[in-house]
Amino acid sequence: MDVRYAISRMTLADLPRVLQIENLAYPTSQWPESAYHRELRDNRWAHYIVVRDTQLLSPEHGQTPESPITRRAFPFSLFQVGRNALNEPATAAIVGYAGLWLMVDEAHITTIATHPSVRGRGVGELLLVHLIDIAYSIGARWVTLEVRVSNTVAQSLYRKYGFHIISTRPRYYSDNNEDAYIMWTEEILTPQYRTLFGTLKAHLLERLKNAQTSANQG
Repeated sequence: MDVRYAISRMTLADLPRVLQIENLAYPTSQWPESAYHRELRDNRWAHYIVVRDTQLLSPEHGQTPESPITRRAFPFSLFQVGRNALNEPATAAIVGYAGLWLMVDEAHITTIATHPSVRGRGVGELLLVHLIDIAYSIGARWVTLEVRVSNTVAQSLYRKYGFHIISTRPRYYSDNNEDAYIMWTEEILTPQYRTLFGTLKAHLLERLKNAQTSANQG
C-alpha cells in the first residue's frame, strides 16, 4: 500500500506554494522569496524538502507515487516520491516543507511548516523524520534548532525525538521579540539514539499506512 505523503527535494518551481504555506504558518515572520532563491541556488550546505499529498496529484500531470526520483538523492528508502516531482512539480499538492543547514558536524534545522489542512496528521513529524535522515546522510553528529518559547506543540514533538532545551535566545523573533529555546539532540550516531529514532520512524510509518488504509476503506 502506498504512503500518502511523498517527500522530494525543494526546487525553485516549488516556491510559490512554499511561500503560500509559510504565510499561513508564520503570518508575521516570513522569509523573503529572495532568501529561498539563495538557499536553493547558492548555499551548498542547505538541504530543503517539500511534502506532497499524493491524493492531490492529478492524472493529467502524469504523476504517480511509485515513480523514481531522477536527481540528487536523499534517503528515500522509507517514503515514496512522485514522478516529475523535481522537473514538473505539482505545486498545488505541496502541503509542507522543511530545511536544514550543515554547520561543520551539526545539522541546524532552519524551518518546518505545514498547511493548516494537514495539521495533526503526522506531516510535520514526517518532515522532522526526513530531516534527521538527511542529517545522517550528510555526516552530522547532532541536530539543533530554535523554537518559540510559546510553541509548546512543536516543543513536544522535538522532545519526542530526543531534543532537549540547552539555552534561550532572548528576543530572537523580530516580529514580537519573543524568546527562542535552543534545542539539541544527543549525538545521533550513538546506539541509543539510533534505536530511539528507528523505533519512532517505524511507528510513524505504520501510523501513516493505517491512516491511508482507513481512508481507502472509507
